[in-house]
Amino acid sequence: MSYLQRRLRALIVPAAALCMGGAAVAQPGAAQPSTFLGAWELDLSRMPADYGPPPKRVLYTFEDAGAGQWRTKIDITAQDGGVRHMAVQYRRDGKMAPGEGDTGEADSAAFMSPAPNILVMSLAKNKALGSVRVYALSADGREMTESAANVNGAGAPFVRNFHFTRLR
Repeated sequence: MSYLQRRLRALIVPAAALCMGGAAVAQPGAAQPSTFLGAWELDLSRMPADYGPPPKRVLYTFEDAGAGQWRTKIDITAQDGGVRHMAVQYRRDGKMAPGEGDTGEADSAAFMSPAPNILVMSLAKNKALGSVRVYALSADGREMTESAANVNGAGAPFVRNFHFTRLR
């Protein structure tokens, strides 16, 4: 690395950190695993009041599938004990990926990560928009908030927040 390259790096990396609100900036070649990776459980005590009867349990798992892909698995346990399993393997490039398992809510999804602590998911069913979800991690990486945007039966848009805690 030349003197000029070292000087530019010394200026650019701190400037990038300032632009990201002081968040740590990974050095080239020092890829850090995302703090999204792991298992997350829905905090049922903080469910939105207008949601209706809550499920018994919701578990999200984000895994590194290799070759630049992630795999997200979602297990929703109903109050009667029945479990809906869903999964999707994708790149965080905004392009469609087919869903697997229960397709009652969606049969495909697209993901984008505009910042290290943000993941945006667009769900579709039968080639029509289903909903948009934005996942945001807390600064310490122990909590994840899902903001789910959709429309109700009357066509009115809404956004609900769901709170998850890290299991691992």
